[in-house]
Amino acid sequence: MKVYKPTTPSRRGMTGIDFSLLTKKRAEKSLVKYVRRSVGRSKASGRITTRHKGGGVKKLYRIIEFSQTKMDMPAKVIALEYDPNRTGFIALIEYSELPSQNASASQSKVRQYIVAPQGLKVGDTVVFSEAAPLTPGNRMKLKNISVGTNVYNIELEPGKGGILVRSAGNAAQVLAQEHGFTDIKMPSSEIRKVKGECFATIGMVSNPENRFYRVGKAGKSRLKGRRPHVRGSAMNPVDHPHGGGEGRQPIGLKHPKTPWGLPALGVKTRYRKKWTNKFIIQRRKKK
Repeated sequence: MKVYKPTTPSRRGMTGIDFSLLTKKRAEKSLVKYVRRSVGRSKASGRITTRHKGGGVKKLYRIIEFSQTKMDMPAKVIALEYDPNRTGFIALIEYSELPSQNASASQSKVRQYIVAPQGLKVGDTVVFSEAAPLTPGNRMKLKNISVGTNVYNIELEPGKGGILVRSAGNAAQVLAQEHGFTDIKMPSSEIRKVKGECFATIGMVSNPENRFYRVGKAGKSRLKGRRPHVRGSAMNPVDHPHGGGEGRQPIGLKHPKTPWGLPALGVKTRYRKKWTNKFIIQRRKKK
């Protein structure tokens, strides 16, 4: 974590990410693409449908390999890079395939981006296999992972790619193996069953210090594409349920509401009859 000197009021208390461990190179040209941002507006009408979005610096999307397209082929880590679209770092890996008759040795090498685990270094080797060594970065089926191992980038359906536990510093823990399912403790403390045929990556997502990151000033938040958020209690009664009153007043309600009168903060939003409820062994604990 990088701590700035308080040379200005906005610098006081500001912290940043330490990029000294990353490789100084541009993003792989074949693995980036432009993605048009909606910036909170509807594609049909162009009207704002999600508030507090807009602006921000331009950025290209890095194409990440969340699945396992190349099995049983060792890949070498050639770079660790920053990704502006996610909190964790990414790693550029390269497969050394045997050249075909019509392709040269340089053309036969395939490169991919993966979510980098904590502790991965340039020059290390990773492999995607049904049963691989339990080293950070290797990807294998949950049924072959020993109890107590930390995993991330977990699939929910075999072959559809990892969708669980992908943000910085997060990891799930394998608790048990039973009847074709693997019991996993999620970062939220929820315990759920996942099919043993699903793949997961060994280790913990990189950049665990991201939780201590402090923006420091409003301008830096605008660069991230976040527009100002006005408090409901600072509005008029016609604009928000919390508005009105002389001077500073409490919201005047038992529970907070959204601008449209719906309950907010701590209200359960999950569908009670969702079909995946049967896979949840223990709900997450309240903070």
